[in-house]
Amino acid sequence: MPDFQKVEALYEMLHHTATILSKKNNASYLDALIETGENLLQGGLPDTFDKDTTEELISHYKKISLEDLTKEEIRKGYQLAILKGMQKSVQSQHAMTPDAVAMFMGYLVNKTIPNKERVTLLDPAIGTGNLVSAIINQYNKPVFSYGAEVDETLIKLAYVSMNAQEQDIQLYHQDSLQPLMIDPVDIVISDLPVGYYPDDRTASNYQVRTETGHSYSHHLMIEQALNHAKEGGFLFFLIPNFIFSGDEAKKLNHYLKEEAVIHGLLQLPLTMFKKEEHAKSIFFLQKKGEGVRPPKEALMAELPSFSEPKALQNIMGKIDSWFKGSFNG
Repeated sequence: MPDFQKVEALYEMLHHTATILSKKNNASYLDALIETGENLLQGGLPDTFDKDTTEELISHYKKISLEDLTKEEIRKGYQLAILKGMQKSVQSQHAMTPDAVAMFMGYLVNKTIPNKERVTLLDPAIGTGNLVSAIINQYNKPVFSYGAEVDETLIKLAYVSMNAQEQDIQLYHQDSLQPLMIDPVDIVISDLPVGYYPDDRTASNYQVRTETGHSYSHHLMIEQALNHAKEGGFLFFLIPNFIFSGDEAKKLNHYLKEEAVIHGLLQLPLTMFKKEEHAKSIFFLQKKGEGVRPPKEALMAELPSFSEPKALQNIMGKIDSWFKGSFNG
């Protein structure tokens, strides 16, 4: 278990130094957080600061040694600082998957591929990297990860956090719906970006595109993810609950029947979301391939609040039973 005092100490150091750099450079808090993360990784400061600022920053950096922290303690410390910065951000894409959801997805990944010696993983919308690192920090075997992200600020935050954790990962700053130079992977995970994709020319390369107007980015991302999964590979998405309603859902449903086996759909508690229309579910798929069979019955459930341990323990018992009895992975 992470030592919360160590997590808090890392957060305090990141917060104080980011605040100093933000004021000094007239930069946003998140940009300053990237800069302080790079200073921490490099073990020094550029010689552009006055003596007082340099001494103040160094006094804070000396309070923390990354070597004394676990990967989870580093992840959580960065997560708290990023969340602090996102409170100041008005950009809708600057959001983070809730920690309880990330940990639950990690539990599902562990149940799915428990014995593989080395796993490859892709998140085509990696954001700050928090979801990926939360999952692979739970996995007890080596994981080599790939992550792509179109937002420059988010991928830089992922870079400093992942490097601080010494994660084995390759990051790509690009639109993930453009061609990805990545070999097929064992697992794809993603908190899917929801909305319309503005590049109709790129969308025209996808089977789930719309015939008129902009296509849904979350539909296209599912197809792209399946394109980059190995045969028999597993995919875990956070999807909006409305994804299977509306006219365009017919094309997505048809595509999924042709290309994948659906293992489960777990609806997250509505109490997690400010508005019901923003509610999401965990969607669990497997790419078709030799030997891949559908489950005896799909895993369908509404998850209780993560703050209700007894109810959560009960549902996890049912999920464990499903893996033992119905899962054909």
